[in-house]
Amino acid sequence: MTQNRRSFLQTTLLAALSTQLAPKLLGAGSSPSGNRPRRLVPGATVGLVSPASATWLTEELEILQETIRALGLKPKLGKHVLDRYGYLGGTDADRAADLNTMFGDDSVDAILCIRGGWGCNRLLPLLDYPLIAAHPKILLGYSDITSLLTAIYAKTGLITFHGPVGTSTWNPYSLDYVRRVLFNAEAVTMTNPEVVGKGLVVTEDRIRTITPGVAAGVLVGGNLTVLTAMLGSPYLPDWSGKLLFLEDTNENIYRVDRMLTQLKLAGVLDKVAGVVFGKCTKCLPGDGQGSLTLEEVLNDHLRPLKVPAWQGAMIGHIENKFTVPVGVRAEIDATRGSIKLLEPAVR
Repeated sequence: MTQNRRSFLQTTLLAALSTQLAPKLLGAGSSPSGNRPRRLVPGATVGLVSPASATWLTEELEILQETIRALGLKPKLGKHVLDRYGYLGGTDADRAADLNTMFGDDSVDAILCIRGGWGCNRLLPLLDYPLIAAHPKILLGYSDITSLLTAIYAKTGLITFHGPVGTSTWNPYSLDYVRRVLFNAEAVTMTNPEVVGKGLVVTEDRIRTITPGVAAGVLVGGNLTVLTAMLGSPYLPDWSGKLLFLEDTNENIYRVDRMLTQLKLAGVLDKVAGVVFGKCTKCLPGDGQGSLTLEEVLNDHLRPLKVPAWQGAMIGHIENKFTVPVGVRAEIDATRGSIKLLEPAVR
């Protein structure tokens, strides 16, 4: 065998092996199986990044680092966490670089986004999805972080987590779900608190059944505004048979109506197996008379689907939050108002 032929065969063999061993990326509209990150353990390192709006006050960052240490974890700051480019936490390239670096850093066990706001959609073409697929780890956040959670799940199959951001209130209720889902690897059942106040019945955090029933599927969702802004992009999963969860804040009712209509026209709502609508905080009628209520808007869009649907879950811009895994099989009960994980989200 000549040296050239030997070199050619070696090169071909190595190329074939590298193709088989490389992390497989998923195309737009695919249905990935969940790739579970490792659970959090005491002493684990949490990378802190600002992929959306800027962090204006150093005190916020100091408080967050103290919070991470109080959880028995070690904080590690991204290089650009205090950068500012207008309302953004630095340039797109620098914010994406912090995310890519944290995923590629084997000393980092999980990544926590400091805040939401706006900007994550701008990063989606700049993320290193093969790198992320090869280094699966916990990514936690909500609101604008929805685009990162969804795109990374859609492209790599990595299970991500819709839960507190760094500047959230780390109260006992929210922390309980963080511990059970991310530390203990529990297949939890999430239900709203049932606290009877000064009256005779529960008056806060009530659930409202829109269409009764039980449905199973893979959880996908997040902020309604962000998800509708991603429609038509290659960064969304196949919606067939999914359990869609939604939340929003500071949107007039007509805008919620408009965005749900957009999901309907794009074919998303007709494909899902069930819908959980969380909190829509400060979602009020716009100027003028004759506004629909949020209840009427949700009834208009969700009842015709004839799939289990309910409103009021502890998901959204609120202090008491569920930690909802994106990409995990679950079961929802629209009468009880529960989300039951059918498998652990971490390993």
